[in-house]
Amino acid sequence: MENCELEQRALGSTGLKLSCVGFGASPLGNVFGLVSPDDAIVAVRRAIDLGINFFDTSPYYGATLSETVLGNCLHELGIPRDQIVVSTKCGRYADGFDFSAERVTRSIDESLERLRLDYVDILHCHDIEFGSLDQIVNETIPALQKLKAAGKTRFIGITGLPLRIFTYVLDRVPPGSVDVILSYCHYGINDSTLADLLPYLKSKGVGVISASPLAMGLLTENGPPDWHPASSELKTICRAAAIHCKEKGTSISKLSLQYSLINKDISSVLVGMNSVGQVEENVTAALELCGAGIDEKLLNEVENILEPVKNQTWPSGIQQRNS
Repeated sequence: MENCELEQRALGSTGLKLSCVGFGASPLGNVFGLVSPDDAIVAVRRAIDLGINFFDTSPYYGATLSETVLGNCLHELGIPRDQIVVSTKCGRYADGFDFSAERVTRSIDESLERLRLDYVDILHCHDIEFGSLDQIVNETIPALQKLKAAGKTRFIGITGLPLRIFTYVLDRVPPGSVDVILSYCHYGINDSTLADLLPYLKSKGVGVISASPLAMGLLTENGPPDWHPASSELKTICRAAAIHCKEKGTSISKLSLQYSLINKDISSVLVGMNSVGQVEENVTAALELCGAGIDEKLLNEVENILEPVKNQTWPSGIQQRNS
């Protein structure tokens, strides 16, 4: 394992190479508890030292705090700009959703100021299922194309929970208009439905980022937060799987992250991090794959436990998008 380095993977047709584990910066916005500026900067420094080059944030996370803290960390560390890939989002804010051309155009300037950057590598439309998908196609993405032409973002992405939103948009925009999709909670041990979409996305030349391999806390020893939208059945069975892993001397979080990393058609798996300990844990789990590999016996046992709820999800956004 000591000879392994964190793998970098090509992102669609962009020419970017992302570390297979990405640094999800939403926790830097204090959304899971307070993070001091010192703790934030040592976590980001450790991530870079261990080979993580991809950092993802949004103005929505911590009501813009995540962007500000991440920007301060990267600035203070003095990382050469071409050695990191930074993505942020537009359209979702603490006060609601606004995918209008005017708002997203203003949004990127606000984000760049907070991030202390001249450009981002990827600008995503954030959780598009909460808006009109036709507005995304006809107004938002053309506005983002202008921002790309102006050099404020290098590439354009779309994010959300229901998988059908991606095909809806990609089938309706000119080829090359969308460079990347960011899907969450659809590539983990409990739900791997993103796999069905991968050949389609590859045919479109669209890169794939997967977030929340722990299903927003379902696949952790502590379990999900109270607000988690999963059914009680899904929560109960995931809890049983977590207990089984603990009894076997490992954590379901590590197994879940490793499972998500195995599919090389996914360029990066984003994990929320806010401490050196979390960074080291996630990188160690990734590096184990190139040494010992995943524990196939335990994986099979966990998959059997989760079988009754396999691919069960929950509604998100405007209801007709989930029908």
